[in-house]
Amino acid sequence: MAIRLGNSCSNCENLLATNQCKIHGVQVNANYTCDSFTMMQALKNDPNCTTCTRFHGPTCANPLKAAPEMLCSHWAPQSGAA
Repeated sequence: MAIRLGNSCSNCENLLATNQCKIHGVQVNANYTCDSFTMMQALKNDPNCTTCTRFHGPTCANPLKAAPEMLCSHWAPQSGAA
């Protein structure tokens, strides 16, 4: 069974902060879907040890100090879907 992200309004760039669709002009919620769905693009700006691909790995620059919420200049983002 494949896992897919549905065309949910909560993931659509056409959703306004007021939970109104700017394409259709109606109030919506996460249960709504439509063919005008356009995936919302967002950058994850959370550079800390728990989001670093080097955390607890052999290339970690600070293996004795690395901890959640710690920041360092060797941070490398983890790959994968958000």
